[in-house]
Amino acid sequence: MTSPIPESAIDRDQRIGLQRIRDFLKVRTSYDVLPLSFRLIIFDTSLLVKKSLTILTQNGIVSAPLWDSKTSTFAGLLTTSDYINLIQYYWQNPDAVNRIDQFKLNSLRDVERAIGVSPLETASIHPLKPLYEACRRMLETRARRIPLVDIDDETGRPMVVSVVTQYRILKFVAVNVHETQYLRKPLRHLKLGTYKDLVTANMETTVFELIHKLVNYNISSVPILNSDGVVTNVFEAVDVITLIKGANYDELNLNVGEALQKRPDEFPGIYTCSIDDRLDTIFDTIRKSRVHRFVVIDEDSRLVGVLTLSDILEYILLEGEGDDSKTE
Repeated sequence: MTSPIPESAIDRDQRIGLQRIRDFLKVRTSYDVLPLSFRLIIFDTSLLVKKSLTILTQNGIVSAPLWDSKTSTFAGLLTTSDYINLIQYYWQNPDAVNRIDQFKLNSLRDVERAIGVSPLETASIHPLKPLYEACRRMLETRARRIPLVDIDDETGRPMVVSVVTQYRILKFVAVNVHETQYLRKPLRHLKLGTYKDLVTANMETTVFELIHKLVNYNISSVPILNSDGVVTNVFEAVDVITLIKGANYDELNLNVGEALQKRPDEFPGIYTCSIDDRLDTIFDTIRKSRVHRFVVIDEDSRLVGVLTLSDILEYILLEGEGDDSKTE
């Protein structure tokens, strides 16, 4: 009978770091993540899509909870994916383009069924539930954000309190859990990120082509490469919102290079890392900057892979979770 391989110091630190993060998430609630002051915009499902788009861009947000005033119930979460699905729908049904200004939010489910994509995000969680449960719910539903829905004491009806995003949760962890510094194993030794069958484009690719890629592969961004495979930028789903904010759908015929020039001045830029970077340094970046993904590149800035916040959240929640044989 062979003896078990002794646990290395770096493996032990990695395990302890992950356990400390999970312990922290289990004793904190979603309420704890919210800032002291925040603004919440909720859309009624009878609102015109055109008006909802204007409100989002005027307020600098990319999602909003939906409310069905007829039934006084939470009706899901409106995200950039819903607008992209709508564009895909009109591309497949050009005769319907002249009705786009009359389209309402309560018709989005019809759009989803018509083009065969995932339905509107309807997952939610009570704000006093452990943050760990909110994270698990997001992983189960593949949602990047989750609304917090409470029950009004006087009416007994649900009410939307806020929306918590993956970024806000991971930053909360980065700020409050010292043991993220224990996560010193490089990405190349972790099953973390996507490194095969990567969807890419170049500066001459049209925005319409990119929208098809976003929908067909169910992704939120596409790395932009030059002829040498060097990463020059990343096109994100939110870039589509910038283009159509004035209901000028002709902008979708632009190529990527032209479209990216229309980004707002406050665009945070893209973040890169190497296959030899570690999660402790990645958490440090999340703590300091508003990051939604990391493009993994080599020493010549050529594309290697993509690391999303979903990948990181899944890793810190599930990696080695079933292994209870080791103790500190």
